[in-house]
Amino acid sequence: STLLSGRGGLHMAQIILCVITFILGLLRGFSSHTYWIYGMFAWAFCPLMTLFITIIEMFKLDIILNMFCMDWDDFTTGMAMSSSLMTVSVAITYANFYICKTCLYNWIVTVFAFLSGFVYTLEVVKDKVFDKKKGSYLAALPGFWKVMEAFVSCMIFVSLTGYRDSPALILCVIAYIIPFPILPVIIATNIFKKLKKCLPFNLDRFVFIFLVISVVLYIFAAIMWPVFMFRNNPRPGSCPPSYCIWAIQFMVAFLTVLNLILFTLDLIFTLLGICNFKRT
Repeated sequence: STLLSGRGGLHMAQIILCVITFILGLLRGFSSHTYWIYGMFAWAFCPLMTLFITIIEMFKLDIILNMFCMDWDDFTTGMAMSSSLMTVSVAITYANFYICKTCLYNWIVTVFAFLSGFVYTLEVVKDKVFDKKKGSYLAALPGFWKVMEAFVSCMIFVSLTGYRDSPALILCVIAYIIPFPILPVIIATNIFKKLKKCLPFNLDRFVFIFLVISVVLYIFAAIMWPVFMFRNNPRPGSCPPSYCIWAIQFMVAFLTVLNLILFTLDLIFTLLGICNFKRT
């Protein structure tokens, strides 16, 4: 697509809004708060990926990539879905932690953050509803499960706090870590069709084993985290909705159950052999 097309215009809007939000967030001042760091990463990563996609399409290199190694439409729609998840979640968390009645500057950052999420969501709606693009993996259900699992894992890592003095909670963190680096490897291998064909093993069987292990790990974490985190640790009376360590710890428990559900559903759909899984 050219820069003057509807798709190109959306990409330019995404890049400009994310860059403005990144600069505004940076000018606010550095913070060691993990949600701020996650926001800065999202506002940098998403426009860089959009710029990469725009350059590839501007020089028609997507035709070559389509022919030899990947489904370009599937990749771009999947990236739009991932970027919309990241930017919308960042906008919500930034609004929750940083805005107040007198914080005009943070209100401005929040507005631009939501606008960034809106234009990425608009691209997803355009691709899936109006253009009716059908993904082969990343924008289809198998890849969507993996993207959601990776996204929820990231939110868990961003929210982790208060676990260092408990061996049981450290084991929960290890349970979160083990599946996470394998998810992008599975996604990348399915995107690059040639790479998948060169593997000396059946990828679908590997994914099945990975999902079984992930479900077991998350069952362990879903039981151990609430037990050892909230035992003798009730919600404090003064727990403001904008920032409360106990609430963040509870969010980890909630996200753990959510990811357990996602991994379990992914495993069930894999077992049923639906969702366009290719079997040999």
